Order: sequence, then C-alpha cells, then structure tokens
Amino acid sequence: MDAEGNPVHPGDMTAQPSLALDNLEAVLKQAGFQLSDVVRLNAYTTDVDAFFGAWEAEAPRLAESGCRQASTLLGVSLLAFPELMIEIEATAVA
Repeated sequence: MDAEGNPVHPGDMTAQPSLALDNLEAVLKQAGFQLSDVVRLNAYTTDVDAFFGAWEAEAPRLAESGCRQASTLLGVSLLAFPELMIEIEATAVA
C-alpha cells in the first residue's frame, strides 16, 4: 500500500513484500520502535511459492536489524484488495 492506502505493484511479489516491510518500519518508527522490537511477524499471501522466492531477499533485512520474530505464513485465496499478494501483521514490544 502507498502512503494514501492504495494498493501498488499489482502482480509483483518482489516489490510488495519489500514495500510492506518499508511501511512496517515507518509505522514502527512513528511509535518509537524499530524492526528489532518485532516479536511476531505473520504473513498472508495469495501465492505461497512466489512468496518464498521473494522473501529470501527480505529475510537478511530482518536478520541484520536484529529482528528475531516468531512467524506464521498462511496461504489465502484473496486479500482485502485483489491487487495485493501479501499482507503482513506484526507485534512489537519494547
């Protein structure tokens, strides 16, 4: 989603997870947190196989930040907007 809440990068499983983490970092920062404070990071995706391929590029970003989260990956048939292929849900603690 962009800053106005519009879906972006339809069909691009590489760009959507990257932007989702960018958005997560922005929200965390506004709340006085950082990625290393995330203890749970769940992902919902419409294409599990494509997600695994794309997430390989994002996993080092989480590791480098010190994020040691518990995670669940769920394959779903549809998300809130048809253009979305991934949605993440995070819990952070101080």
